Amino acid sequence: MAATTSQGKSFTVFTIGITVAAAGLAFSGSGIGKLALVAGLAIIGYSFLKFFLIKPQEGVPAEGKQPPTLKLAGLVLALGGWLVVLFGLHLTPSVTGRMVSSILGLVISLFGILVLLPIAANKNAIWKA
Repeated sequence: MAATTSQGKSFTVFTIGITVAAAGLAFSGSGIGKLALVAGLAIIGYSFLKFFLIKPQEGVPAEGKQPPTLKLAGLVLALGGWLVVLFGLHLTPSVTGRMVSSILGLVISLFGILVLLPIAANKNAIWKA
C-alpha cells in the first residue's frame, strides 16, 4: 500500500483513527463513545497532516496529463446509464419495459466504465513512454 516508511506509518495512523472513530460512532450514546469519536477524528486529522507533509517528497507523478474530454465522457456515460435505469423504473409500468430500460442503462454505464475510461487512462500510460 505504501511506497515509503513514512507513508506506511501515516496510513497505519489513519487506519487506527478510522477504527477508533467507527467504534465511537457505534457507541455514541455513551460518554466514552463520544470521547472515542472525537479522539478518532483527531487521529484522522493528524494522519491527514502527516500525508500532506510527505506529499512534496514524492516528486512528480510518472504519468502525463490524461485527456479530460474522454474522462468526462466516461463519467457522463457511467452516470447517465444509472439515470436511465432510475428514470426507466419510474416511467415504465410494465415489467418488460423496466427490464429493457435497466439493461439499456447497464450497457450505457458499462460502456463508459469499461471502454471510455480505460482509453482515457491509457492515453499517456507509463509503459508507452
